[in-house]
Amino acid sequence: MPSELRFVLILTGIATIAGAASVFGIYRQDSLQTRTQAEAMTGGDATAGKAAIGRYNCGACHRIPGIAGATGTTGPALNGIALRAEIAGVLVNDPQNLTRWLRQPQQVLPGNGMPDQGVTKRDARDMAAYLYTLKR
Repeated sequence: MPSELRFVLILTGIATIAGAASVFGIYRQDSLQTRTQAEAMTGGDATAGKAAIGRYNCGACHRIPGIAGATGTTGPALNGIALRAEIAGVLVNDPQNLTRWLRQPQQVLPGNGMPDQGVTKRDARDMAAYLYTLKR
């Protein structure tokens, strides 16, 4: 192989690795920024919210990205919930309404399919923080 071709291939390889590293860095920075914003909006902790979603077994009814075994199909999939305009078709999607919905869905919309689970205020804020990280 001619040395010029080898040089071009090496440069191409380096450029590819640098590009991939850059994309990964941007993705990681965006994820951290999204989490920081979600936690500031809700006063919750996204990591604790992810754990609470598992404890309350929300995945039995919902598909929830990042939650192991959350493959339910009874309720709506929660991917992209951070970008939705409404919660359950009746509430403006803001942190106060989302935490209210998580705590008392039957008071918000009597007879809907989501049961009251006895979610605490702290858990609701944490769960909302995690859900607001779900933009895709």
